[in-house]
Amino acid sequence: MGGSLSTSQTVQAATVQSLPAPAAAGAPSPPAECPMHQGGGDSKTPTAAQTNAIPAECPMHNKDVASSAPARDTSTAAVIPSECPMSGGTNALVADNKTDDIDPDNRMPPPNQRPAPDQPFSLSTERKTSGIPRAGKDENWVYPSQQMFWNAMLRKGWRWQPEDIQQEDMHNIIHIHNANNEQAWQEVLKWEAMHAKECPCPKLASFGGRYNDLSPRAKIRCWMGYEKPFDRHDWIVDRCGRKVRYVIDYYDGGPVDKKTFEFAILDVRPAFDSPGATWDRMKAAYWRFMYSK
Repeated sequence: MGGSLSTSQTVQAATVQSLPAPAAAGAPSPPAECPMHQGGGDSKTPTAAQTNAIPAECPMHNKDVASSAPARDTSTAAVIPSECPMSGGTNALVADNKTDDIDPDNRMPPPNQRPAPDQPFSLSTERKTSGIPRAGKDENWVYPSQQMFWNAMLRKGWRWQPEDIQQEDMHNIIHIHNANNEQAWQEVLKWEAMHAKECPCPKLASFGGRYNDLSPRAKIRCWMGYEKPFDRHDWIVDRCGRKVRYVIDYYDGGPVDKKTFEFAILDVRPAFDSPGATWDRMKAAYWRFMYSK
C-alpha cells in the first residue's frame, strides 16, 4: 500500500517511537470464517532482484545521443544504481506524468525499488503482506518496502538532510506506516460488522490521501479549538459488490508504542454520501450514548 501518513509526521514519530488510541468497543465481531481472522498478515512476499542495467528506454542506449553528449566526470557518481542519468538535469527523482502509469487503486505510480540519486545509504526492498484483503483479487494488499517509501517521500518534495533520519530510522517508519494501516482497517471492520449478514468479508478496493482537504468533522473540531489532524485518507471498501467510502482522520496520539508501533488516534467513519452510511452513523451515535456511561 502506498504511504498512508504524511511524510513529516511519520518521520518525526519514527525518531521518537508512539501510543495507540483505545479501540472503540461495543460493535459486533465479523464471522470467524472471514480472512480477517487469519494470521497471515506478516507473511513475506518475494522481492524483485535489483539490477545494475540501465533501462532500455534510457536515451543512453541511443548511439547518436551518447556520442553527442558531453563527457561526464564519474569520479563522484553514486555507487548505487539509480534512475536513468539522462532523464533530467537535477538529482531529484523524475516523476512520470503519464496518467496511464498511475494505479487507480492507490493513486501511485508503479513500484520503484531503485535507489534514488545521491541516496546516502542503501535500503531494504523487502515487502510484507498486510492483513487487509484486496477487492477483486484472492490476495491481500502488500505494503511498500523501505526503498519504495523513500522514493515516495521524494516524489512528495521531501529532501534528505543529515540531521533528518538515518538508515535504521527507516525500519521504524515502515513499521509505523504498516501498524497504522492495520489499525485503520480494524476500525473499518467495526463499522462493517453491522452488515456482517449482508457481507461477511468486506475488502479494501482503493484508497488515497487527502492531506490538504479537511473533512467536515475536522473543520468543526478546529473551529471548537481542537487540534488539526495531521493526515486524512479516504478508503473505498467493497461490501460484496457495493462500494462504501470511509473517511479516516489521523491525530497525533503521543509517543510511539515500541511494541505495536502505533501512535496515531484514528477517527474512522463512513462518509455522509448515502442513506445507508447516514443510518449507520446514527446507530453508532445512539449506541455510544447508551453504552458509554
